[in-house]
Amino acid sequence: MKRKFLQSLLAVAALAVALPVMAQTKLKWAHVYETSEPYHTESVWAAEEIKKRTEGRYEIQVFPASSLGKETDINQGLQLGTVDMIISGPSFAARSYPRLGIAYYPFIFRDGEHLLAYSKSDIFKEMVDAYRTKTGIQILAYTYYGARHTTSNRDFNDCAGMKGLKIRVPDVPAYTAMPRACGANPTPIAFAEVYLALQNGTVEAQENPLPTIEAKKFYEVQKFIMLTGHIVDGVTTQVAPHVWNKMSDADKKIFTEVALEAAARGSAKIKAREAVLADEFRKKGLSVHEVDRESFRQAVLKNVPPESLGFTKADYDRIAAIK
Repeated sequence: MKRKFLQSLLAVAALAVALPVMAQTKLKWAHVYETSEPYHTESVWAAEEIKKRTEGRYEIQVFPASSLGKETDINQGLQLGTVDMIISGPSFAARSYPRLGIAYYPFIFRDGEHLLAYSKSDIFKEMVDAYRTKTGIQILAYTYYGARHTTSNRDFNDCAGMKGLKIRVPDVPAYTAMPRACGANPTPIAFAEVYLALQNGTVEAQENPLPTIEAKKFYEVQKFIMLTGHIVDGVTTQVAPHVWNKMSDADKKIFTEVALEAAARGSAKIKAREAVLADEFRKKGLSVHEVDRESFRQAVLKNVPPESLGFTKADYDRIAAIK
């Protein structure tokens, strides 16, 4: 009996050795946003969903709040192989493929729905394909980030009122267009350092969507919110070439479908939060008000036309025409 039991054990062990072991791929997914924001919560959901749909073949750990580096760092990390996936504004991808940067040209999008329609358009697909051809990086999805508004410790109502204002902007030319057009002093500062820069007076203003102003607590160190809505912003989910190029078509399909679902979930949450935040900021004692947006738009078109930033009128017109 004992001998038969041992023989059975040996048979089971031999079978286990003979069966192929399904290797698990561990990935690092990095972003610069807070754990409370939909960009993080939906990334965590997507990581679990990918694990489930690939039957555990992919284990993805999400690193929030610049824990693997600033936005510039994690974008470089895709090429260096230090990160595998990121969420980032396409303005950073535009450093390698400038055409993508036109999405940041002020007032090119009417609203969030226009931006999301652009993310499903032929022109965006052209850009995604060209970007992948140039860099190997695959853009999977576009999440609505919000309409960017201006906070400041100095009030203003139109473009002229911004003259001389020292305002933090991301280190991307398109973000400087509106402040420059209005005579302000745009100052690039890393996202993780903005709160301190506002607090110690390095800059007196910044611009971001209302949910970001809430998440990063900028309202604690600013008095006014001007609803400039100058850029309707989005962020993209991207996969590094050293990961994407090794994937089967089936896995590429799973990653793409999950990323699109996560982006849609995140976009819906951002839009819902955006709708109520103006009143919440007023309750916190901030002055929140509309401005003469047309004065900003006209100044941008006159002083910093799309061509001056290296964009084409053909791309501008195609995007503007999207319904």
